[in-house]
Amino acid sequence: MKKFTKILALAMAMLMVVAAFAGCGQKTNDEKEKKVYTIVSDNAFAPFESYDSEKGEYVGIDMDIIAAIAKDQGFEYNMMNVGFDPALAKVQAGQADAVIAGMTITDERKLVFDFSDGYFEDGQVLVVAANSDIDSIEDLNGKVVATKNGTMGAKFATENKGKYGYTTKAFEGSNEQYQAILNGNCVACFEDYTVIGDAIKNGIKLKTVGDKINPSYYGFAVKKGTNAELIKMFNEGLKNIKANGEYDKILAKYGL
Repeated sequence: MKKFTKILALAMAMLMVVAAFAGCGQKTNDEKEKKVYTIVSDNAFAPFESYDSEKGEYVGIDMDIIAAIAKDQGFEYNMMNVGFDPALAKVQAGQADAVIAGMTITDERKLVFDFSDGYFEDGQVLVVAANSDIDSIEDLNGKVVATKNGTMGAKFATENKGKYGYTTKAFEGSNEQYQAILNGNCVACFEDYTVIGDAIKNGIKLKTVGDKINPSYYGFAVKKGTNAELIKMFNEGLKNIKANGEYDKILAKYGL
């Protein structure tokens, strides 16, 4: 009987040791690693995103807005500035969780993306060289217009080239289409009003012609049917940074 009692006591002690070690290996909900979201963006779309060589990092309105919202909502993320068209492709392919890149909310894009509330209103405008004699879209007849892949400016240019008699030539980024105008390979492009305004302010020899086209809102977006919690946090954070004045400070920082 004594022998049995000793064996039982030893077995209980061993079970307690095993349980103790098992407990050490378990994490509470608070200790579990938080999800780190992968967010993609354009790589040249100032003042929303551009590379600051002195700081060695990307800066801009979108970069500051997502940073402020992440801080407000307590989520973590890694930013990848890959270019506009590649950014959309990565989200659609499930290689990134979300995109913030001066992306206009449209019914067509809603078929493949879920959008946040709009966080900035803009529109497109006709852009030509500073010394150009083009006064209206009608003057583009017979000429070549630059487009940036995947953008609303490219969509407008493509949809209206038959109506106004011009052809289009596609480029990967904003800077490339600006250079095409400056070197005479193209005569114009359609660019977001705030973006070209920033470029002109910073010395590029271009000008705008006519009024803003298709005013609409930019949105933060995820692949349709995914990351609903991220959209919810973005919307809540956006409300909060607007209420506490942080949003206005961000725009003011970039002269808006």
